[in-house]
Amino acid sequence: MSAEPNQESAPLAQLPLDALHRSLGARMAAFAGYDMPLQYAGGIVSETLHTRQKAGLFDVSHMGQAILAGAGAARALESLTPGDISGLAPGRTRYTQFLNEKGGILDDLLVTRLPGVEERLLLVVNASRKADDFALIRERLPQFDFLPLGRTLIALQGPRAASVLGALLPGAEDIRFMHWQAFEEGDSSFFVSRSGYTGEDGFEISLRADRAEMFVKALLQNPDVAPVGLGARDALRLEAGLPLYGHELDETTDPVEAGLAWSIGKRRRMEGGFPGFDRIDAGLRNGPARLRVGLLPKSKAPVREGAMLISDSGEVVGHVTSGGFSPTLQRPIAMGYVARAFAATGVTVFTELRGNRIGVDVAPLPFVAHRYFKPN
Repeated sequence: MSAEPNQESAPLAQLPLDALHRSLGARMAAFAGYDMPLQYAGGIVSETLHTRQKAGLFDVSHMGQAILAGAGAARALESLTPGDISGLAPGRTRYTQFLNEKGGILDDLLVTRLPGVEERLLLVVNASRKADDFALIRERLPQFDFLPLGRTLIALQGPRAASVLGALLPGAEDIRFMHWQAFEEGDSSFFVSRSGYTGEDGFEISLRADRAEMFVKALLQNPDVAPVGLGARDALRLEAGLPLYGHELDETTDPVEAGLAWSIGKRRRMEGGFPGFDRIDAGLRNGPARLRVGLLPKSKAPVREGAMLISDSGEVVGHVTSGGFSPTLQRPIAMGYVARAFAATGVTVFTELRGNRIGVDVAPLPFVAHRYFKPN
């Protein structure tokens, strides 16, 4: 399983739903400083396939959630990210990245413009980076109100997610991809976005921690829903060709070589005004020196993160960032970076696996087609 860096020297934090996970038979593991469900009794393959066929339920409460508020907050956030935040309409969500001065990725995040007269942005960041992200915001944008949220965050993913959630929160099934809506049911408030990190249609649902267990149990009453752990989540995102911070994304990697140029809006490309603009502009104009690609090993065993990729002549031309077995495709798959000259689909590079040299074919991403809800 690929994972964000563990913080094993410090006591592990517990999720609000920790007791429920254990009652469901979860095998727990350290992940980004939290004690997280790795898998349940059915196992990673079963959980992956269930999500592709029905609906998987993930606890992602380790992620950081916060609100940045105040007049001009969207424009100010653009000083840290290359995304078009000012152009974000109320109720819309956008994917972007925090960048360092050299254009390297400090973290990737989702930004939602909340409805209302006041300018408020809901941010969702990675667990292993949230302390750094929040410190960056407080240091660079001190003039704005910044409120971390202690809410539970769950993800419901899969082709039956909309019907399942709509039965409990009527109207949720009509939310469009990368849109956000608030719901009030009884004395509970729900923040619902149609998004996720599996490549499937689905939702991320933020709610008060003291209301979460009741809601999750209600979801699990539906026979289409099964709890899913980190192992299957990683398999799903790899099949979907989605990069993970600490693997495909880090402070040495810019959005263009990571295949994320689509997240940089036209206005931002023209105006600049974000960290590392010169490097990113050069990559957009001339192409980057290396590219993130899909990889198909010519072996029955997966190639793993860190494996070097070499040309037929023995030159090192890249490396693997994530690798594993695809339950959906029933074969090994991987992602990594290769020099631009080797990035075309069908090019064969080589790596060493258990002392043997094996071929690895460059392949297009995603491995499994995305099924996001994008009605005409």
